[in-house]
Amino acid sequence: MDTRRLTLLGRLAVVACVPYLTLKLLWVLGFDIGVIDTHRVGRTAWVTANAVTFVMDAIAAVVAHTLTRPAGRRTPAWLLAFPLWMASGLLIPLLTGLAGGSVTALVTGARNPLSAGGFLAPWVFGVVYGGFAVEAVTLLGAFGLYAHQRWGGLLRRPLHALPDTGTRALQRIFLLPAAVLLAALGTVHLLWGAGSTLGVAADEVAARTVISSASDWAAGLLSLAGAAGLLLLVLPGLLPRLRVRTPLALAWSGSAAAFACGGCLWLGQAVTDGLSPGASAVPEGLPGLLGALELCAGLVVLCAGSFALCELTAATRSAPPAAGGHPAPPTARTQERAAFPASRPAARECATADDR
Repeated sequence: MDTRRLTLLGRLAVVACVPYLTLKLLWVLGFDIGVIDTHRVGRTAWVTANAVTFVMDAIAAVVAHTLTRPAGRRTPAWLLAFPLWMASGLLIPLLTGLAGGSVTALVTGARNPLSAGGFLAPWVFGVVYGGFAVEAVTLLGAFGLYAHQRWGGLLRRPLHALPDTGTRALQRIFLLPAAVLLAALGTVHLLWGAGSTLGVAADEVAARTVISSASDWAAGLLSLAGAAGLLLLVLPGLLPRLRVRTPLALAWSGSAAAFACGGCLWLGQAVTDGLSPGASAVPEGLPGLLGALELCAGLVVLCAGSFALCELTAATRSAPPAAGGHPAPPTARTQERAAFPASRPAARECATADDR
């Protein structure tokens, strides 16, 4: 049943990418369909931005297709995990911020910039963001099923049953400050979402919309959730009976949102400033600093999390399920016992090629 659901969700995710990819391809080829103000952005910047986003969504479609194939279980984990982490960081804030802002505008009667039609025709936003909404639900849903099929033994474990791997203390040194930093960044985003002008330039305050406020709320809540997930993972004694999948999902989503929507946006703006003398793409003051810190926090979580998951996956493969936890599916347990004898010490196992 799970395999059928995975296949269905993965195929729907691929279909959801088609409208966006078609529109981006037309824009790259010079067909400005749906573009009202063709002079707002320079031609080179316009083609480059659309080509990059076309490639990003094409990668998402390839990953979604890979999840549905039998060979997907043998694909190196890092080859799927990183693009899916990035996709989570882009799609979750987009879906929550857009939905929250649109509902708020509908209820309060505030101006919704998506229906203004100043730069792009309103139908373009419907096609693009409607496709993103379907893509977020189907792609991330497919990945959730895939992760439970491949790493269910780890995800179902209670936190107190996690093996004490060799680098746990070192990971704690890096991840605890990252969690505190994410909490601080999330608090600032929530203040901005509530209407605060702390460290924001006057022109940026004037440009605020109901969508930008909702996006700040989404970014703030996701950062706080990521901080909570990290704390639970590095300090499992806080809630020892909680399943690993809950704090891992929080840490995954929160760190990915900070890195993809905050840090990578700041990095792109910084590169633009470096390549174009006199440009001022990076926001001044606190918003610019916030983007740089989000990039740093995301990188720390990405590096430390990669080592932690590699060690934990290897240890879970060699150790029997913890008492009181849900056992892994029979087929997965049989494969684990055959591939990794129970006599090997769990904490000293090296990850296999499938788990790297």
